[in-house]
Amino acid sequence: MKPGGNEREIFFNALWLLALIAATSAWCLTSARNLSATFDEPTYLECGLCHWHTGSYKPLMRLGTMPLAIDVQTLPLFVWEKIHGTKIDLVRDIAWALPMARAGTLLFWALLLVYVFRAAHSIAGSWGGRIASALVAFEPSLLAHAALATTDIAVTACLMLFAVEFRAGRGRGWSRAVGVPSLLYGVAILAKASALVFAPLLMLVLECEFLSRSRAFAEIADGGLKKRALFLRDGLWDFRRDFFKIIGLGLLATFLYCGSDWTVERTFVEWAQTLKPGVLHCAMLWISGHLRIFTNAGEGLVQQIKHNMRGHGSFILGQEHRRAVWYYFPLALTMKSSLTFLLLPLLVALVKPRTLWNWACLCALLLLFYSVTCRVQIGIRFMFPLMALASAGTGAALVVELRGSSRMRRTVLGALLALGLAANAASAFATWPDAVCYFNPLWGGSRAGYKLLTDSNCDWGQGLPELLAWRDAHGVEKIDVWYFGLDPRADIPPLQKISPQDAVFAHGEPVEKALRGRCVAVSTTLLYGPYLGKSPSGQATVAFLKQRPPTARTMTYFIYDFR
Repeated sequence: MKPGGNEREIFFNALWLLALIAATSAWCLTSARNLSATFDEPTYLECGLCHWHTGSYKPLMRLGTMPLAIDVQTLPLFVWEKIHGTKIDLVRDIAWALPMARAGTLLFWALLLVYVFRAAHSIAGSWGGRIASALVAFEPSLLAHAALATTDIAVTACLMLFAVEFRAGRGRGWSRAVGVPSLLYGVAILAKASALVFAPLLMLVLECEFLSRSRAFAEIADGGLKKRALFLRDGLWDFRRDFFKIIGLGLLATFLYCGSDWTVERTFVEWAQTLKPGVLHCAMLWISGHLRIFTNAGEGLVQQIKHNMRGHGSFILGQEHRRAVWYYFPLALTMKSSLTFLLLPLLVALVKPRTLWNWACLCALLLLFYSVTCRVQIGIRFMFPLMALASAGTGAALVVELRGSSRMRRTVLGALLALGLAANAASAFATWPDAVCYFNPLWGGSRAGYKLLTDSNCDWGQGLPELLAWRDAHGVEKIDVWYFGLDPRADIPPLQKISPQDAVFAHGEPVEKALRGRCVAVSTTLLYGPYLGKSPSGQATVAFLKQRPPTARTMTYFIYDFR
């Protein structure tokens, strides 16, 4: 390398990342001001401010929600309260408080881009990092959630941080091999409880990859597949001590961060009271009344584990399923991912499939296999770590392939890559501000997405500003809204929140008579999803509206004018 070459490379890498972070942050900040609250955000803001006021995480732990991302997002609101000497009213102030909280997610977004760069850089050098970070930066679904005050981008960033640092620490001293990964495992869990399982899966893949790079493994390269498998098995067996130390210390860090209110847990006492009279009843009643260790992180983790085990119904391809279906996430990925994300691995596999055999792609593949067991199927956002790892792996694989290719092949592959990145950027800007609704053209594009998936894949409650803009443009005095979400602005004039369970449908009135004289906006999630039709009045309303063409349409609402 020429003198100063390394410094120039570091400079250009930093400039590349800064440009990506600046451009995408501008997209997110402007988007955040043009979207109403998604379903989870009002609750997160309320619980986050409750913690800053009282020091208690109990409301979040009851929900099974870990606090790190929410602490970061609501800290600016708490600081604002201290400066101005008044408390924020989330009903009155949500219009400006929500964008301020959403800006906190950009810290995790920047961390994600940096560590996707580092992941790909470890495989293919600077150009691998540059391409991989660009793939993530302009992936519409990832970019959409970077503009929201939720936890999905945060856990994705923390898992990428964990994976890169865990891999870098293998074979080094205790502090790098165990200490740092333990702390980062705790940080990932604090971002979202799903890291409790995701991170150990990544550790297993990364340890196998580390063992396969060892001199001992190279010495048995000619010993056949069986000897290699036995070597990896024995290596993983030896790794078990570090594995459980990382998990144990990571959980300890999680519990220390969440702390405790040192109070009795009411539900524990109620459970003890239901036991049959006897020694066990007396013992558990005494323990539940004196065990003052609550609230703690264990409550949140247990609530999330119970939620995952219990699961719920699924909605995909316009069909409702009473239970989770194994193909939900693999199929949803083909709908919500960009064509560049889907086609790039196929392109690399056609040219030189062996280049895909890197640690990032293997981690993504394992998460894809794991996804068929996931029972909470309400959004592609749960698979963001898979998407980030796959982008890092395929971006790096393409660079490895380009280096060994002829000039003609490099030109063709480079042109296709540039076209794919440009298409991603165009999609991101075309769907601004509501890239939550993004569906790729293979499935009919964003306008048709409501027929395929619902909830956080499409209408998550974020479309009120577009509805109000339609109302202003058409001079409608008042709109009744069947709203999927918790934004209080859905029930502030000129909007009025109603549902088929309201008194307007009392006494068995026909739906048409109940709606007469109204201009009604119906959420696509409620009309085509599994939520509204669970009651008799809801089923009748859905059936009636589906037979009638809407007067107008926004991205997330069908508008019916019965005036």
